[in-house]
This record gives sequence, structure tokens and C-alpha cells, in this order.
Amino acid sequence: MSETIAILPARRTVIGTSLAALAALLLAFGASAGEAKPSLRDVQEIEDPLFAVAVASEVSDQCDRLAPRTLKGLNQLYQIRSRANALGYSDDEIKSYIKSDQEKSRMRAKGERLLRQEGVKLDQPETFCSYGLAEIEKNSAIGVLLRAK
Repeated sequence: MSETIAILPARRTVIGTSLAALAALLLAFGASAGEAKPSLRDVQEIEDPLFAVAVASEVSDQCDRLAPRTLKGLNQLYQIRSRANALGYSDDEIKSYIKSDQEKSRMRAKGERLLRQEGVKLDQPETFCSYGLAEIEKNSAIGVLLRAK
């Protein structure tokens, strides 16, 4: 998938991959017209799980001791799309949200902020491992999307 959001320069990241995967899923479905609704960024039940998938993917990309739970992640993306549709968002609205350069930048900044707050040094892959292993141990929304190799 060609669209990526780079947390680290010249690295394919999960955030971008997750957004691109969701976009690819949406291409298979027709869109319906919808009424004005809050931005999907303001719908926590959409934003939060999408963010968890993105961060988990980035952590697994940066740490060679961790792997993504790919099927669980894809299932989460299907559920996100389905829930957005159930809330009245058309596939076109979802697609616009995930393809938006502004939203990609916002998500990238949000991810970097979280990782830094948790002690991850973006230029030190081992810190991604420590963070990921701690998230697995906590069984957090991010941790359930990762597994130790």
C-alpha cells in the first residue's frame, strides 16, 4: 500500500498502513449520501481503536522482537468501518477522513506524542520493544494487537 505516515523518516509505518488498509477495504463498498455529522476524529469509538491499530503497527515495525497480530488488526479495521457505517457515516466520508493529509499529520503527531510520553525514543528501536512488551503485559488496546516473537 503506497500511502504511509512516517513516524520515522524513510520507514513504512503501521499508522499509514492501517489507514491505507482501511481505505482499501472501503473501495470494495459503495457509498451513500449522509447528513452533517461530527468529524470522525471526534467520534472516540472510531478514533481510539484506529489509533491503537496504528500505534501497534508502528511498534511492531520498529521492534524486531514483536510482531503484529495481523488478523486481529484487520478484524478491528472491519469493525471500525462497520461501526462508522452504523453511526451513519458513508464509505465516502470514511475514505475522506482516512485519506486526509491533515488527519494523517494529526494522527502521526498524536502517535509520536504518546510514544514520547511513554519513554520511547523514536531513534532507538529497543525503546519500542520495551513499550510494546509493557502494553502486552497490561493487555491494553495496543498490547492485544501485538505478540512477542
